Amino acid sequence: MSKSKHQKKLFFSKTLDFLEHYLPEQALKSRNTVETYRDALTVFRRYVTDTLHLSIRSFGFEDCTHDFLLSYMEFLRKSGNAETTCNNRLAAVRAYLWYAADADISLQSVALVASHVPFLKVPKLTRETIAEDDLKALLSAPPDTKIGRRDRLILILLYDSAVRVSELLSLDVSSVNLDAEIPYLRIYGKGDKERIVAITDATAGHIRNYLRAYHPDGVSASPLIYTVIKGHKDRMSAGNVERIIKKYADQIRPEHPNLPERCYPHMIRRTRATNLYQDGTELELISRILGHSSTETTRIYAIPSVEMMRKAMESGNLSTDEAPLWPDDEEEMARICGLR
Repeated sequence: MSKSKHQKKLFFSKTLDFLEHYLPEQALKSRNTVETYRDALTVFRRYVTDTLHLSIRSFGFEDCTHDFLLSYMEFLRKSGNAETTCNNRLAAVRAYLWYAADADISLQSVALVASHVPFLKVPKLTRETIAEDDLKALLSAPPDTKIGRRDRLILILLYDSAVRVSELLSLDVSSVNLDAEIPYLRIYGKGDKERIVAITDATAGHIRNYLRAYHPDGVSASPLIYTVIKGHKDRMSAGNVERIIKKYADQIRPEHPNLPERCYPHMIRRTRATNLYQDGTELELISRILGHSSTETTRIYAIPSVEMMRKAMESGNLSTDEAPLWPDDEEEMARICGLR
């Protein structure tokens, strides 16, 4: 075997350190984010070994060329992956390569080449929200029974606090503070970042009724929203929440035909964020409520209402009597420009 073969730097030689040490301990990424990277790199590994029949023991960093990654993106797209999924998987490979390059300067050219592989163009889709009348009907749909009060609380909390469904299901009884002057939830979001979100007095009332029915023992460490399986309380699954929303959406749809065909937890969060923006709430505050690290992420919810656009059009100054920008005098213009 030649000397160059002995010195070949295997592509997957640093993935364990990247996933187990760098991301969680140095980059402080959440467990869910780490698993997303792990999934993306696993898909890439299977493309290398199962599709191209190359060995992990021989596939090197230098084999990850511009054309190789272009072919990988083409493979992902032809396999039925959405553009955003393809882009996320390419981004994971890029991030791994830059990590490896930071530790080994000889790999920087590989990381640089990968950074020039273009992302797929993602079509801008209209993100549906729920109209006011439809939303009121949806929130009111659960019956006045024990299970109905639980389902109504789920819908109300998703809307009022604009939490992600994962954040809702991670709440404990102790996460709810109803005795403060302004009731609030203590939420642990993406990246294990904590935030406080105020709730309305009406929502606080629903929570009190729910706690009396579902948490009469007042154990603060119990999951706020739970299901009972074989006598054991456990956190409700996100799939169960989606089924609850679908059930009530299907119930009211005959009277509310404009309700989106598919309703799901994030649509309720999106509706709340859009409503806050259209009611005049500053984007920075909406970003804090949603738990975004940047207002750029929040801008996707900054959809102006028809009324906002109408007012903007009406406030436009259409007068043609404005003073000219420059005086009709060459010498005066020269003087303004600092010339003689």
